[in-house]
Amino acid sequence: MERSRGSRAIGAWLIATFALIGVLVVVGGATRLTGSGLSMVDWSPLGAAPPGSAAEWGTLYDEYRASPQFQQVNHWMTLDDFKGIFWWEYVHRQLGRLVGLVYGLPFLWFLFRGRLSRELVWRGWIGLGLGGLQGLVGWWMVKSGLVSRPEVSHYRLAVHLSLALLAAMWILWMWLGTRPAGRPRDPVSARVSWIFTGVVSLQIVWGAFMAGKKAGWRYDTWPDMDGAFIPEGALGSLTDLVEDGDTIHWVHRTLGWLVLVSAVWLWTRLRHPVRGPANAVLWLTLLQFGLGVATVMASIPVTLGVAHQLGAFCLLSVAIWGAHSCSSRPPSSAP
Repeated sequence: MERSRGSRAIGAWLIATFALIGVLVVVGGATRLTGSGLSMVDWSPLGAAPPGSAAEWGTLYDEYRASPQFQQVNHWMTLDDFKGIFWWEYVHRQLGRLVGLVYGLPFLWFLFRGRLSRELVWRGWIGLGLGGLQGLVGWWMVKSGLVSRPEVSHYRLAVHLSLALLAAMWILWMWLGTRPAGRPRDPVSARVSWIFTGVVSLQIVWGAFMAGKKAGWRYDTWPDMDGAFIPEGALGSLTDLVEDGDTIHWVHRTLGWLVLVSAVWLWTRLRHPVRGPANAVLWLTLLQFGLGVATVMASIPVTLGVAHQLGAFCLLSVAIWGAHSCSSRPPSSAP
């Protein structure tokens, strides 16, 4: 009975951390879409209390006014306007620290109480390292927009998002490993699941490039791109794939079709051995595809943009669920 309660507690800890990272990803998307990511021009690992007095707000506002974003883009902003973007970034950073506490403190408690299996111990340490690295990468990304150009590097943005998703999927895999094993292993279906996971991951990277280059606003028609299926001037060179906004937009759309085809392929492979993940992948892919189309045609409103980013998080999660279901092994929560 004690071991059962311990397993449930470990499972609750892992799934709560995973869900909180999902919230963090959503708030990060809103922070990006509202142009709030450069509103805080310094960073401290421990953070700071929110401003509570007029003097504290004035100091933060003066610091922001000295930044490239204010001087080149938001010079019209009053203090009240600044508060609107400040809170998004502040909450985003505090949520990141909360994830660290929600994950780190129970992990250390379970570790010192001897409640974790050998596998969960080393996986847990890696999860802790991924969380700490993510905080550093977040500031590394923000710094790129505080030098001369008021925009963050789209490469650093892609690393930041990818690392957040990697941490979430790592913890999801840990949680899935604490559950009772299902069907016997199916190596072929597992390989198909991992191929689909790779395609979705690639699409997410180009989605980050889209956001970083603001390429989503370039075209608001579908399935064509202002009357053409390949924009004029796109695909001029290999570097255009990661540097040119028109080409990046085209790649993101093309990868969307590849994700859709791959989802159908995965569904045909998994629908008999693991029906739940198979159906979830198919329906979530259809929903995510539709959200992508609607987001572009509506010129990237914040609500649809955030929903689209959440959809990517959910789709990657069910892909990992499918891969794990075909690679089932005994639960790993017990010492």
